[in-house]
Amino acid sequence: MPEASLIAIDWGTTSARAYALDHGGAIVAERSAPLGVQRITDGRFADALTSLCTGIGSESLPMIACGMIGSRQGWVEAPYRHCPADFSAIAMSLTRVQGTRLAIVPGLMCRDVDGVPDVMRGEETQVLGILSEQRAERSVIVLPGTHSKWAIAGASGIERFSTFMTGELYAILRQQSILGRLAAEGSDDAALDQGVRRSLRRSAALSHDLFSARTLVLAGELAAQGVSDYLSGLLLGAEIASALRWLERSGVKDKLEPIVVGEASLVARYRRALALAEIDAMPGPVKAAAIGMWRIAKQAGMVRE
Repeated sequence: MPEASLIAIDWGTTSARAYALDHGGAIVAERSAPLGVQRITDGRFADALTSLCTGIGSESLPMIACGMIGSRQGWVEAPYRHCPADFSAIAMSLTRVQGTRLAIVPGLMCRDVDGVPDVMRGEETQVLGILSEQRAERSVIVLPGTHSKWAIAGASGIERFSTFMTGELYAILRQQSILGRLAAEGSDDAALDQGVRRSLRRSAALSHDLFSARTLVLAGELAAQGVSDYLSGLLLGAEIASALRWLERSGVKDKLEPIVVGEASLVARYRRALALAEIDAMPGPVKAAAIGMWRIAKQAGMVRE
């Protein structure tokens, strides 16, 4: 096995995944554990770090982490860096954890056209894992999840981004609303498409359209097995419609070919929904976060090829 030169940790709310990378940035070992910041008691982050490194590398190696580990609820707060932010800006803003060899990647902050702040923490490393350090053209990168992100990135790094609470809203509707009570187990691609198209129409009104998940069942026009996918489609379509307006206000007028990065089933769902909006999207690398952390660490002089 090639010798590891860096340990990179994608350290989130409920879980953490550690990667050992060699001198060229290739992953030589990895380990995941349910050691997210909400699951660590009594501030025992150092113990969690040791556990994560066990079997994949030594704590004597340089280490870099991204995600909620740098939040106010994490080990040490890594202050937000304002956009635009490139490899150099982020590398210069790493927060070191005293008594360890760990550096934490800062989260990013930007403001929309109305001056309202938006933040991300962890997704920035995925974006930088897609961008080449020499890449000049602008790209649109979509990161599905509990709080989905759409980012514009290019020669100046990550220019700006926008957050959509699609995943969390779906979970709330599915688990706690009257709409979720109608849902039965099963999947229905046609229902997903129906929901997406409904939210993409010009007259869409999400808070009204959501109630159709109930009325269509009552009218016998939607099977209970299709309720979950229909709700998902409504939310996905609403996200896409809003994101397209945001991109236009942000000056992105060229032909869109977004890169979608994330868990495989989510990427497939987003690409299907985007296709209904006549947008051809490409999947990004599965382990973009590890690639991004390697590039940041290299820029910071933590490792050398």
